[in-house]
Amino acid sequence: MKVFKKIKILLDMIKFEHTIFALPFAYLGAFLAARGFPSLRQCWWILVAMVGARTCAMGFNRIVDVPFDAKNPRTKDRALPSGKVKPKEAWAMVIIAAILYFWAAYELNSLAFKLSPIVLATVMFYSYTKRFTPLCHLFLGLAIGIAPTAGWIAVKGSVSYLPIILSIGVMFWVGGFDILYACLDEEFDKKIGLHSIPAKFGRRKAFWISGFFHAIAFGCFVAVGILAHLNWIYYLGVVITFILLVMQRIVVTPSDISRMNMAFFTLNGAISIVLFVATALALIIV
Repeated sequence: MKVFKKIKILLDMIKFEHTIFALPFAYLGAFLAARGFPSLRQCWWILVAMVGARTCAMGFNRIVDVPFDAKNPRTKDRALPSGKVKPKEAWAMVIIAAILYFWAAYELNSLAFKLSPIVLATVMFYSYTKRFTPLCHLFLGLAIGIAPTAGWIAVKGSVSYLPIILSIGVMFWVGGFDILYACLDEEFDKKIGLHSIPAKFGRRKAFWISGFFHAIAFGCFVAVGILAHLNWIYYLGVVITFILLVMQRIVVTPSDISRMNMAFFTLNGAISIVLFVATALALIIV
């Protein structure tokens, strides 16, 4: 029972349920590559790779951020700074997750395996970017935005411009909502010397920059539909995505960020699912 309790704490620590942000986009890339359903084998190893990579990256992030999390009133009760999880336990999770990730990449194809160290290094590097650049939000976007291209490579064993455009869209979408989320730590970041768009430019300008990022993301999503010759079902998903992006700016404003968790988790989780479902249906229902 103690083991299961510890595993639950570890999964809570890395917000395991937030894998939903990236996983649908990995499958979106895979479905585009297959022009329909990938094989069950490919779907399984994509799942293992995504869970492994994200668990490894998030666990690493929690470990290296302990000095800052311990000082931040919003994060001081997290598992590592509060002592609920020991550093060696967190490191064990990171190592096991990395092994699963590399195993999955090996099972998919040679290109996926060759690129796997670069991909993992990229998603782990994000953890340090807030120390030296306010563009850290785009580094997080890149870490998650790799997912569609990775899904494409998992199926095709090669890369193309189409998943890269989708990855750029995901990068700016993630970067845009991460700017909003960083507003919660604006004052703390200034005090401690960490970098973020809100800390550098203030909350009001940060909202404008976030909106600009989301406009780029929306343009990329439209471009994917055109280049992939997807039907009206996909564009319906894009329209719903636009509505969800607008709703974020109704739920949170520069003067009221009290409902940030709803905007960050609920609405953005819905966006990734909506775009995946719309793409899958558009490819299946011709």
